Amino acid sequence: MADLLVADDNRDNLELLAIILEAVGHGVRKAENGLKALELAITRIPDLALLDVEMPVLTGPEMAYELFLRNCGAEKIPVVLLSGVVGLREVATIVGTPYFLAKPYSMDALLQMVDRALRERIAPQPRRAA
Repeated sequence: MADLLVADDNRDNLELLAIILEAVGHGVRKAENGLKALELAITRIPDLALLDVEMPVLTGPEMAYELFLRNCGAEKIPVVLLSGVVGLREVATIVGTPYFLAKPYSMDALLQMVDRALRERIAPQPRRAA
């Protein structure tokens, strides 16, 4: 189906996401931090990136912003933010993505969000923090 890039510093979360997404037919590339995810995205542009917000080395929002700055085609990747961080909606607004899920989320909610993002394909439009 789709080539997905998933980044989460929690290994259990990363593996569970991969299992769920692969079970419905998606290809999944995994990264433990935003820098590794950035490298993978630039090497081969995925159809969608699912990013944890708080990760070491490079956060999900920082990674999305780096893609935007590089202007190499990767800035057009739809981004789904996945996090338990307070103010996730505001973080998504700054990143410029309409796609976000607060942890904990259900498997159904995850799959619906992935389907929506793949269907709509809205690329992030980063905004400056207020």
